[in-house]
Amino acid sequence: MHRTIQPTILYFGTPVVLISTVNEDGTSNLAPMSSAWWLNQSCMLGLGTRSRTVENLRRERECVLNLPSADLVSAVNRLAMLTGKNPVPESKAKLGYTYEPEKFRVAGLTPEPSELVAAPRVAECPVQLEAVVKQMHAVDGDDSHLVAIETRIVRVHIDERLLKPGEKQHIDPEKWNPLIMSFCEFFGLSEKLHPSKLADTWLTRLYEKSEKDNEPASSR
Repeated sequence: MHRTIQPTILYFGTPVVLISTVNEDGTSNLAPMSSAWWLNQSCMLGLGTRSRTVENLRRERECVLNLPSADLVSAVNRLAMLTGKNPVPESKAKLGYTYEPEKFRVAGLTPEPSELVAAPRVAECPVQLEAVVKQMHAVDGDDSHLVAIETRIVRVHIDERLLKPGEKQHIDPEKWNPLIMSFCEFFGLSEKLHPSKLADTWLTRLYEKSEKDNEPASSR
C-alpha cells in the first residue's frame, strides 16, 4: 500500500563526486557532492550557490569531477562539514561548518596535475573527469540559492584495474564500486543482480562503434 507523504528531501541515491576547482588566489578547493548525473559526454551538477565551488566554477569555468570508490568513504566524510569560504556563510555556520583552506591535506588525499584544466585531480579516486562549464541554470528561482551546472567532459582518466581484460576503452562495471549517497547516508553497491538486456544490445553497439573509431586510419 502506498502512502502520500511530504519527505524532507528527495535524495534517492547517486554517486558521490569530489569536485576540485581553483580558488581566486590559485590554491585548490575540494568539495564533496552527490547531486550529479551523466548524459553522453556531459554531466549535470546540482549545487548551492553560496559555496566556494560555485564561485570558482563561475569564474574559472572548469573543474575535475573525481569519483571515489566505496573504500574512500572515510576521506570523503572528513570533508563533509568543511567549507572553503571565509567567512563561513551564516547558513552553513548554523549547521556547524568550519572554514578549511587545505582540504586535500585534511582528507588525506593527494592532488595531481590535470592535463587540460587547471584544477588538480584526486590521485586516490579511480575515476577522474576533467570538465568545462557549458551553462548554469537557476533552480526554483534565485531565492532557492540552488543552481544546475552543465559541464562537458573533456578528458577521462580511469584506473586501469577497472578496465575489462584485454580492453583499452571499456570499463568493467563489476570492478567499479562507487561510493553512493542516499538520503545523506553512505552506501556501496551490491553484486550484479541480473543480466541486463540493455547491456546486451545498446552497450554492445557502443563498444563496436568505439572500436571502429579507435582503429588506426591505415587499417580502415
